Order: sequence, then C-alpha cells, then structure tokens
Amino acid sequence: MSPASADAVRAAVGAVSDPELRRPIGELDMVREISVDGDLARVAIALTIVGCPAADRIASDVRAAAASVPGITDVALEVGVMTPAERHALTERLRGGRAREMPFGPGTLTRVIAVTSGKGGVGKSTVTANLAVALAARGLAVGLVDADVHGFSIPGQLGLVAADGTVPQPTRVDELMLPPVAHGVKVISIGMFLRRAEGDAPVGAVAWRGPMLHRTVQQFLTDVYFGDLDVLLLDMPPGTGDVAISVGQLLPNAEVLVVTTPQAAAADVAVRSGVVARQTGQRVIGVVENMAAMTLPDGTTIDVFGTGGGAAVAASLSLPDAEVPLLASVPLSPMLRTDADAGTPAVIAHPEDPAARAIAGLAETLAQTPRGLSGRSLPFRPR
Repeated sequence: MSPASADAVRAAVGAVSDPELRRPIGELDMVREISVDGDLARVAIALTIVGCPAADRIASDVRAAAASVPGITDVALEVGVMTPAERHALTERLRGGRAREMPFGPGTLTRVIAVTSGKGGVGKSTVTANLAVALAARGLAVGLVDADVHGFSIPGQLGLVAADGTVPQPTRVDELMLPPVAHGVKVISIGMFLRRAEGDAPVGAVAWRGPMLHRTVQQFLTDVYFGDLDVLLLDMPPGTGDVAISVGQLLPNAEVLVVTTPQAAAADVAVRSGVVARQTGQRVIGVVENMAAMTLPDGTTIDVFGTGGGAAVAASLSLPDAEVPLLASVPLSPMLRTDADAGTPAVIAHPEDPAARAIAGLAETLAQTPRGLSGRSLPFRPR
C-alpha cells in the first residue's frame, strides 16, 4: 500500500460539513496544518468561536475523515479557534460580500410562506411545525421563523427544549446568528433567548409593544444566517396585529397560508387574516382546515368542531381571477397533539396517522411548485 499523503488527508478533512453552517469546513477555511508521519495524520482545525456547540461533532467527524484515508491508522487532532479577523472574513464570505441586509425580500429565490390564523387555538403552530419537517423530509432546505413572539411554541414542538426546560441559543459568529437545527429544519424563536428565573419557575414572558415586535422580526430575518433556503416558513401570531403588519411591510412578496377549524366562528375570523395579508401585497395561496372530522375505530366519523369552515374561508378569500383553494383538511388527531408535546412531529413519529398524512400531502402539494426565476434578477453582473 502506498503511504498516505497530506493532500489526501486534507481533501478528506476539508469535505467534513459544519453542522451549523451546513458547508464543508475546507470551504470555510477552518482547516489548518496537516502532515503525515507514516500511518499518523496530524490535523489542525480552527472552530468559529470558543465553546462552539458543534465542537464535539466536528472533531469526531474530522477524526473519522482523516482515518478513512488509506494508510492512516492514527489521528492526532489539534482544535483551535479563529481569530477575530478570520471570523470577520468568514461572515463576509457567508454573506457573499454583500452588506448587512434582509435576504428574503422581493427578488429572493427563497419561497416565503407565512402561516396565519384569525384566532388562537386552531392548531396553526402544530400545522407549521409538521409542514416544515415534512418539507425538509422531501429534500428541501427549510427555515422556520417563530414570529409568534408572545405565544411561541415552536421550540417545544420540534424537540428543542431540554429536560431542564432550557432551549439552545443560536451560535453567534460576530453579528451573525446560526440557528439550531431540528429534524432538518433551521429554527429561530424568541424562546431561545428567555430563561427560567430559578428551578421550576416558568420561562420568562415577553411583554412588548409594536416597535419591539417589529425589531425582533426584522432581526430574525436579517441577522440569522439561514443559508440558501428553498422555503422559509413563518409561524405568525393569530390575528391582524403588529407582527402581521410588520411582516407585510418586510415581506410583501410572501405567500400566505390560512389555517382555520371547521367551526363557523373560527372561519369568519380567519378570513380577516387573509384580507389583511392581501392588503399588504401578499398572496393568499390556500387554506388549511385543521381539526376536521375524525374517523373512529368503528368507521364512524365525529365532527367535534362542525363542518365546512375551511371551504367557506377559501370561498370568501377567492377572487374572480385568483381562486384560493382548500389545500388540506386535517382530521382531529390525538396523535398529532401527543407527538407535538413530545417534540417529535407526527409526520415523522407516526406518518401513518390520518392527520400526519394530510399534512404530508400538503407538503407534497407545496413542494411541487419550485422556486421560479421569472421577474427576478440573477446575482451576476456583466463585465
């Protein structure tokens, strides 16, 4: 067997992916000196920050990559940290040399979908969490912004809450925040920045008015590094308040998915959220009816929340030249709730559940519409 070369080890190590940035560490200039002495590979890498949450995984992956090179049986790994200048260069590289800006406005190649409801308690966040995971399971790059600042629940539903009640904070690299990843979805929520006072005390509450809410949503969209996304979902707060208006101003290009229950009272209110979204220039792409008729073990069905609400909302929001379809009718499901409480969405925990199948079908419908280039400028300049 020919002796291993440093170039071969460097190629193998450089291909290791940073689990937060989702890019090869060689491309991120995190690989330092590499040498080979017989069957021993000496490898040095530099992490982005001290105490990097992904440090153990990166170290393990680097050792495995170096050891996979033929002729290498032992790996000596040295782990350091980038200098401030190197971190600055990294953030510039991640931004593509562009100034600090919100990347999801008009002209973006990312499909932005705001999931709204007229009132709380209709299962909007549960639908959003499951939809995000179902889209990621289809190979799409998905981000999720928990814009329900006062009533955030996305971290818990995606299993980001530890046994002691803590939620992992985004990793900060200079002014960029790297969001935690759950079930293949990059997630940001105000719940990641709140802590319990002590012991079993409840997590701190947010008591903010309009300007602070606007700033928070704007910062989530600007300072969180999601990378190149196929779809960005926003779990909106119920109603037509400050956040809905802010999102309409920041993301007039967003598409809107309205969630309601079959109940007439919920349907009447749900229409208003679609109307306000349309007033800001956003396009209502469909309605999801949650908590629809449930089929019992004996084959009979029970309409706990009535019938027809989803179709009524779709009809009310339809225009002569723009029909709004009822995209999914999700049956009432104890499993959907149980899995949400357990932090593993039903679409992956119990994909055979009728509610999970309905949301998976919704994801399939949305995934069939790819990102388009029509009317959008490409990131190239003529010389």
